Amino acid sequence: MTLIGALWHVLNFFAPALGISIWASMLAKLVWFKTLRGVPWRPLFLWACSGCTAVLVAGLVIFGNEGKMATYGAMVLACAACLWWRGFRKAS
Repeated sequence: MTLIGALWHVLNFFAPALGISIWASMLAKLVWFKTLRGVPWRPLFLWACSGCTAVLVAGLVIFGNEGKMATYGAMVLACAACLWWRGFRKAS
């Protein structure tokens, strides 16, 4: 595998975490705009991205390969939990 191929492989591994985090944090700010008015977008995104990335790496370690639906389901739950923790718990 070439260096460029390895780079693309790593970037594609983390792409679902990045995509879910971007969309979830934008939609959370849009749907709960009154509640999350004082919470900046960037911390929401960073918390969600870190949670999703941790679940992706844990899924790779536990299952031995990537792309399992259980990992993606856990990633969505972790993203929601991180958004709640950073957005709603800190806003109260």
